[in-house]
Amino acid sequence: MHCNRILSSLGFDFQFQQKTRKTFCMNDLTKKRPVFRNINAFKDLPTYRLPVAGWVSILHRVSGAVMFLLLPLIIWFFDVSVTSEISFSRFSSVFQVGLGFIPAWFVKLVVLGLIWSYLHHMIAGVRHLYMDTHHAVDKSFGHQSAVVTLALSLGLTVILGAKLFGLY
Repeated sequence: MHCNRILSSLGFDFQFQQKTRKTFCMNDLTKKRPVFRNINAFKDLPTYRLPVAGWVSILHRVSGAVMFLLLPLIIWFFDVSVTSEISFSRFSSVFQVGLGFIPAWFVKLVVLGLIWSYLHHMIAGVRHLYMDTHHAVDKSFGHQSAVVTLALSLGLTVILGAKLFGLY
């Protein structure tokens, strides 16, 4: 009723301008909206459960960053492995005795991280491309493909890591 008094004082005719009255008086008819507060990153983020698809997306970015940051090591590995037979034996010895003060197990661990980042980035990239072409963009497919992406990247990393550490 408060809106009606304001509108009549402005000279509006209620019979003719029914639509105008509704838009001005919408505040009286609608219920109160909830007030959203800013989140506290230290309190709220640790309790938030990210879905599997969110983890795959974040890990896709992390794996890309790892590959980018370790690109000089990858280039050095490639250069040393293809230059000559002597340099290839030097490359092979890095995995047996280490590199300077860096032990061999640490080099293998870094290479295992590179293997995972490459596999995960490739599999998650194929997943993203498939979903970007609008083949399947529903929630259930997103969850299922995220689980498959994690399972494939971790499973292949375990298999190649076993080969890297000489288990077969």
